[in-house]
Amino acid sequence: MNEHPALLLEGVYKSFGENEVLKGIDLMVEPHEVVCLIGASGSGKSTLLKCVNLVEPIDSGRVVVEGEEITAQSVDANRIRRRIGIVYQSFNLFPHMTVLRNVTLAPREALGTNRAEAEKNAGDLLERFGLLDKRDEYPDRLSGGQQQRVAIVRALAMRPHLMLLDEVTSALDPELVAEILAVIRELAREGMTMLIATHEMGFARDIADRICFLEAGRILEQGPPESIFTAPEHPRTRQFLGRIIEAGRL
Repeated sequence: MNEHPALLLEGVYKSFGENEVLKGIDLMVEPHEVVCLIGASGSGKSTLLKCVNLVEPIDSGRVVVEGEEITAQSVDANRIRRRIGIVYQSFNLFPHMTVLRNVTLAPREALGTNRAEAEKNAGDLLERFGLLDKRDEYPDRLSGGQQQRVAIVRALAMRPHLMLLDEVTSALDPELVAEILAVIRELAREGMTMLIATHEMGFARDIADRICFLEAGRILEQGPPESIFTAPEHPRTRQFLGRIIEAGRL
């Protein structure tokens, strides 16, 4: 039994030149918990996710995954990163590889899975998410929603303990958003630990165990969806959600 949090951030700071993007982030995510990060563009949500996955090195503080500090100097970042799946808004699929090759590449290269096993696992995942008939297609032959589902399947093929989802619906046409949200709901039902940056407030309210409101690189307020969305305590949270409601997005 793992008694450690799935993820722990303590005093995380991150700047790009003069621009301080994260200003002392403290956050704990328990195993099987779904935490949604909300806030205006530029509040630090995407940077926070990239720091968790060590895509961006942090300036100070620490990031701990399942009890292991991944920001410690002696740690093999790639070994830890294998436990963390990340999906971006821009899909990031390899255009010159088929769907099957996109999904099997990392398990074969990083985990040493043999080809037959990698392809069987990939086939099972593609079937589960309605993509088995696309296994030999190239990404540019797929809709945006299908490409994003492939990106999620590719992350899942590594059997991650933690999934990071960065605005995964923002590049999609509105009618394709629902199919991606359905995939994420399915993962939540199965107990996948997830940290999700999203502009989809209704979705966040529906899926999250906890909402964190970010403003200018700080978590100003966090709590269960009902309390954040119906009785936010911080004036800035109230202002932000008021604008969302005015825009008809909640």
